[in-house]
Amino acid sequence: MHIEVLVEDSSGAKLVKTLLPVLIGANGDMHTWRVHPYKGIGRLPTGLSAQGDPSKRALLNQLPRILAGYGKTPGMDAIVVIVDSDQRECTAFLSELKALLHNCQPAPNTLFRLAIEEIEAWYLGDQQALLSAYPRAKKDVLHRYQQDSVCGTWELLADAVRPGGSAAIRKAGWPLPGQIKHEWAEKIGPHMSIERNQSPSFCKFRDGLRRLVV
Repeated sequence: MHIEVLVEDSSGAKLVKTLLPVLIGANGDMHTWRVHPYKGIGRLPTGLSAQGDPSKRALLNQLPRILAGYGKTPGMDAIVVIVDSDQRECTAFLSELKALLHNCQPAPNTLFRLAIEEIEAWYLGDQQALLSAYPRAKKDVLHRYQQDSVCGTWELLADAVRPGGSAAIRKAGWPLPGQIKHEWAEKIGPHMSIERNQSPSFCKFRDGLRRLVV
């Protein structure tokens, strides 16, 4: 099976590239895949039009056009779309994404997965991996995190592992937030166990991907 994976940013894509061989085997063994990072999540075009503005590299802006194209392209066995839920109501958001897919004729085999509230919830779901990467992480901060809660997830992780916490990162401004998120993917990702992760949204991603390749 060949899988195209769409992720809203490059740090998330880096994490997914680390996890895929653990989940479904080495690329080119039983399955092949490509991971495509985008420039943020963006928003779905009005009316779910496939005529997206090609200058906008955010994932949702391009998604109607991309899925329509995949539906007409031979050899695209499955598409996996991974985005943060942020402040969105998850059921309504998934309904929008499924409506978009329904508009594609033909529609590609597509799996939508939401990270709740942000993909940093997946790191926080495996605190053993997190502490392996950051042994001096503030455990009191980690202990007050309620898994997959809408609480400012990346900020809480920053407060736990980064000197000065999220306030120092915000004060420094761009590109530091992006650099820090890449660092988390590089340092925490390799330690993560797909079986012990306590994030419900991560487990839905894991289990959905496994069902996809059966």
